[in-house]
Amino acid sequence: MVGYLNLILRLTIWFLLTADFSVANIIIGISIALLLPGGRTAKQSLKDWLRVLGEIIVAIPQAYMEAFQIILRPHKYEEITMERAKPGRTPGLVFLDIFLITFTPKTIVLKYHEAGWYEVHWVRRRRKV
Repeated sequence: MVGYLNLILRLTIWFLLTADFSVANIIIGISIALLLPGGRTAKQSLKDWLRVLGEIIVAIPQAYMEAFQIILRPHKYEEITMERAKPGRTPGLVFLDIFLITFTPKTIVLKYHEAGWYEVHWVRRRRKV
């Protein structure tokens, strides 16, 4: 089941990059998604995938709220923090974690450190004490 989720993730990225749903592009996308190496074969659970997809769904209203906050009250301060990634993440789940953090307007991932840390840039209204 998780293998199908990896395939769907690869196809979604392909269609987001190409923005073309012609038959030829769908065939090319499926071919590329199947030919790409699987990466390390760490145990992934369906529960991890569903949790991340649920977090993405919850992040959509949060992104709108943050956008309105930035429009209505300027955020003048910036901060860079290190956030710990959950242990044992596969490359697909790391991608979804980075997408989740970057999806909201106040945060963006600058770098993923192989030791399991995300370098996150924040835009804040006030300085953190």
